[in-house]
Amino acid sequence: MDERVRSYIREHLDDGMAELKLLCASRSVSAQGEGRETAALVAERLSMRGMETRIASTPGNPVVFGEAPGRSDATLLIYNHYDVQPAEPLELWDSPPFEATVRGGQVFARGADDNKGHIASRLLMLDAYRAVHGEYPCRIKWVIEGEEEIGSLHLADFVHANADLIAADGCVWETGGVDPYDHPYLYLGLRGILYVELRCKTGTLDAHSGIGGSIFPNAAWRLVWALYAIKGPDERIRISGFYDAAWPATETDLAMLETLPEEESYLKEQYGLDRFLLNATGLELKRRALFEPTATVCGLSSGYQGPGSKTVLPAEAVAKMDFRLVPDMHPDAVFDALRRHLDANGFDDIELAHLGGEPPARVDPNDPVAQLMTRTAEEVYGREAHVWPFLGGSGPMHPFVHELGIPVVANGVGWPGGRPHAPNENIRIKDFQLGTEHMARFVEQFPSVAGDR
Repeated sequence: MDERVRSYIREHLDDGMAELKLLCASRSVSAQGEGRETAALVAERLSMRGMETRIASTPGNPVVFGEAPGRSDATLLIYNHYDVQPAEPLELWDSPPFEATVRGGQVFARGADDNKGHIASRLLMLDAYRAVHGEYPCRIKWVIEGEEEIGSLHLADFVHANADLIAADGCVWETGGVDPYDHPYLYLGLRGILYVELRCKTGTLDAHSGIGGSIFPNAAWRLVWALYAIKGPDERIRISGFYDAAWPATETDLAMLETLPEEESYLKEQYGLDRFLLNATGLELKRRALFEPTATVCGLSSGYQGPGSKTVLPAEAVAKMDFRLVPDMHPDAVFDALRRHLDANGFDDIELAHLGGEPPARVDPNDPVAQLMTRTAEEVYGREAHVWPFLGGSGPMHPFVHELGIPVVANGVGWPGGRPHAPNENIRIKDFQLGTEHMARFVEQFPSVAGDR
């Protein structure tokens, strides 16, 4: 990397922190209908870096797009999102969630990690190149959406309608950082997701359990039985044909997983566990963590749940579920299969709502863009990069990779203690610096591999 660029980043970390504080102060909780003002702020920050910007309206929060030329025609796309999760419960924060606070070498705020810290880091990278060279190493395009935290409801439509506008030789995804061992971790894809709500109604109002317990249908029991029909104690998902489209891990995938560090002790300590499902360990645990599709009950609600007792027979019960999907599963196909499965097992009375979904995506680890991201990480951090075939989480990566054919890689400024989505979300300033330097080194060398694809 040009040492003048590195020096600029280190000397202007306070500017990066000021940028982050400004972004975090702009409330953009998409689940609560916030974000439009933040979209205008983000567009303004891109314009200040010489980018031609537009704010594309959607039925929800707008998508911000920016573009600037560089000394090379190679085109790098950057993806981020400006919306954040709700800050509640507010009483668990040690400082106001929308006032970024620095203490102990960390910055605390909602969005500090997910995802405004990564936006601020990339803005500082652009500042460094403009200050040192007066131009960027390559053409930069930037898509920053405002609905990622509620399932990117309208991003795919934007991508389809603007395929030529966002065409690129490679894309850097929203987030990354270091793992529990302070090694840079990179990932080359995401699992897909289907989110559903199951609702059971057996009457018009709750009943006295002494009157109805022996003769009235119980919505809570009915829903529990429906859930048991979906997944059994053996952890197998019982939906007919559920696994048909799921790719098993290849020898290459298993070899990649074999190189990754053991995280069993960390996970057990972090989450208070004494074992993992099916007593999985070692390579089998890593394989299951990524390559086994899931059916997770995310929430259950029925009847009385307050203090003390209330002898009531509930007339309604609700469950929220997500299904994490591996290549080459599709959320719409899983939703249809789930509906058929419930009907076939006598649960046609269970209402089923589709609350969102995204297909999985993954990139070839031998792609030159992926290999460049790995190589530059090791050069900047001075440590081996740990590369995951894909992550267990989900995001709107599929249309970029599988429809536009853009290889997507990730880097960032996060760390395992960052608490995204939780109270006291944070990043470490040292990770912000290294993540910014890594992005700068990658962007500087990107033109050299863009033509190899």
